[in-house]
Amino acid sequence: MAKANTIIRDELKARGVRHWELAHALNVSEQTLVRWLRFELNEDKQLDMLEKIEEIAKRRETIIDD
Repeated sequence: MAKANTIIRDELKARGVRHWELAHALNVSEQTLVRWLRFELNEDKQLDMLEKIEEIAKRRETIIDD
């Protein structure tokens, strides 16, 4: 059986963003985020998470480049 929210999981892994970092950006606990990821989220919530992942990754790149 395939895991739900594969797009989110793959993006987290590809960008090296941790669950706790995304949870912090979404203002929820890590446990809440993990529970959300158990079942397929609606498109709006997925897009919001993808945007946050991108922001975290860009912020990290900026810190490294400085």
